[in-house]
Amino acid sequence: MADLLQLAEQVSGALKGAAVKPVMAVGDLTLEVPASRILDVLAHLKDVQDFKILVDVCGLDWPSRPRRFDVVYHLLSLTRNMRVRVKAQVGEGEAIASAIALYPAAGWFEREAFDMYGIAFADHPDLRRILTDYGFSGYPLRKDFPLTGHVELRYDDELKRVVYQPVHLVQEFRDFDFMSPWEGAPHILPGDEKAAMAPNATSGDPGKKP
Repeated sequence: MADLLQLAEQVSGALKGAAVKPVMAVGDLTLEVPASRILDVLAHLKDVQDFKILVDVCGLDWPSRPRRFDVVYHLLSLTRNMRVRVKAQVGEGEAIASAIALYPAAGWFEREAFDMYGIAFADHPDLRRILTDYGFSGYPLRKDFPLTGHVELRYDDELKRVVYQPVHLVQEFRDFDFMSPWEGAPHILPGDEKAAMAPNATSGDPGKKP
């Protein structure tokens, strides 16, 4: 913990113009930085603080926030035996600089974030989808993406080929209450008959004798 706090002070002091905001939570250090300074922060962590390994780049979606997405970088230093997380906010339709020049491993991670969230990475040499199929519509990990998707893929036995068809079940008209079978069921569940027949079932204190 002390080493992480010291690291946060060193990074903030060395990059005073980068508006680095350190946040400690559950033993992890997150450096929140403006998207425009992401390469400066990553370069300092790699070259000065010896975080040579990029473990992952991922996205987060906050639809109600003005700058909708978080781009999150997870870095590892083997010599210091430390990990650090760097986070930058990006608005929908905006781009953040690609980190490939610093961390070549960022190439596929950034393509995945683009494929799943639609986050654009400026100067990426090959920014195209990596997980979804050709012609896929939308971004599956956005919170407003319908659970049923937009199209379905199936094998047509008459045509003897794979076909794509629009999904006819419209997500907006599906009724989800997100309740488990043990919450708010309008009927008595199997096995609960004895609880309903107990003498003090309606008293609010089943263990209290009459």
